[in-house]
Amino acid sequence: MQDLLPEICDQYPDEISILQPILRNFAERQTFFGEIVTLKAFEDNSKLRELVTQPGVGKVLVVDGGGSLRHAMLGDMLAEKAAANGWAGIIIHGCIRDVNAISTIKIGVQALGVHPLKTEKRGLGDVNVPINFGGISFLPGHYVYADNNGVLVTKAALDLVALGWL
Repeated sequence: MQDLLPEICDQYPDEISILQPILRNFAERQTFFGEIVTLKAFEDNSKLRELVTQPGVGKVLVVDGGGSLRHAMLGDMLAEKAAANGWAGIIIHGCIRDVNAISTIKIGVQALGVHPLKTEKRGLGDVNVPINFGGISFLPGHYVYADNNGVLVTKAALDLVALGWL
């Protein structure tokens, strides 16, 4: 299988913003893309839990967890719910846990790292607000593309058929 992001960079160099190389892949789906849904929440995954129970076909949840390395924003149960509801992937500026189980779930997951401790549940978080991390902005309704080469964002959906991806 070819790498998607290098192809996008070659074909659309003026239409992309590239995330600094701070995340790594954890789930079964190594390449994923879709319309951005954002969540800004620090060490509280209550809103993430709500979002993954909603239909997510063609969407990627991008979570600004403030870069926290003290709690896991996502575990296997929430990843399974997201996959069951059609989410293409979840990108987290923070940590995940249950990495062995998540590696078998048919969803894309990228995060800073892993931590075994779950978050507190305080019901806090802002959904579909602009978020920034890794040198770029993630805006609701824009598009994100991710693979083992990194993560990039575009304002509009790209023609992946022309790249031989669909």
